[in-house]
Amino acid sequence: MQQQDVKEKANRHINVLVLVPTRELANQVVDVFKLFGNALSQPIKTKAVFGGVAINPQMKSLMGTQILVATPGRLIELMESNAVHISDIDTLVLDEADKMLNLGFKDQMDQILTRLPKKRQNLLFSATLNEDVKQVEKLLLNKPVVISIDEEKDPLDLIQQFAYFVSDEKKGPLLRHLIKSKNMQQVLVFTSSVQKATQVANKLRNNGIQAQAIHSKKSQGARTDLLTKFKHGHLQVLVSTDLLARGIDIEFLPYVVNYELPRSPKDFIHRIGRTGRAENPGEAISFITPAETHHFKVILKKLKKWVDKIDGDEIVDNIKK
Repeated sequence: MQQQDVKEKANRHINVLVLVPTRELANQVVDVFKLFGNALSQPIKTKAVFGGVAINPQMKSLMGTQILVATPGRLIELMESNAVHISDIDTLVLDEADKMLNLGFKDQMDQILTRLPKKRQNLLFSATLNEDVKQVEKLLLNKPVVISIDEEKDPLDLIQQFAYFVSDEKKGPLLRHLIKSKNMQQVLVFTSSVQKATQVANKLRNNGIQAQAIHSKKSQGARTDLLTKFKHGHLQVLVSTDLLARGIDIEFLPYVVNYELPRSPKDFIHRIGRTGRAENPGEAISFITPAETHHFKVILKKLKKWVDKIDGDEIVDNIKK
């Protein structure tokens, strides 16, 4: 988007709408817009809106906004309050397009898409161009130009993977042993639920390991604070749901642990992709219970990668001796 294409509108009608799945990604995208905007002779007003914080300050700040980065739920709330209008935007951007148009966001996206002008530019960004995204192309795009950018080196090649086959009740002792024995100082642990994230973090703290849980039930202020501390090395272990699996850039994160496997191979790739970034090596550890063995084989088949397999139960049993 060139600067001359952005029409100044000193009202609540925005020019560009960027939709993202999480609050953290909204803030990150706005920061990038502002970074590039600083080089322009004429400033472009860019704002991020998302849930988990008071809506009134966001309403007041929207006057004259030209680029709006939003999560779907909060955008709908603002539209229903007439705080923002999207009926004559020039450009719609979907970041993490496959995530934005899956079942979890379908109803909200349907509401938003019906309010948009028929004539507009659509830009879809996705790290994984699967069949779901191809279906989206048919829905939103007219004779689209598809640009696929491959990295010179497969990012997974920078990630050393290990799979620990372990019973569910021994996952906790195994995680604590690995953190202490490897002297891990920055570890992102993924679980499949809010309850499990809280439980794992509490157990780690009870055993002398500095850990906190981050998930959708936390306030936005708490989430921002935890993520900042973790990025700057002031928090040893951050236990997360898939909230942080996408779009969160930590330049050098040495360890990612799949305490529980995600539902899809695509989400597995996004999770372990938080490490091994910016040409820095990383280590991805997955805990596999007997019930998850088949699912893990499916993931490995999709990855087309070999993973070192280790008997986690034996390690825990030897610790107890």
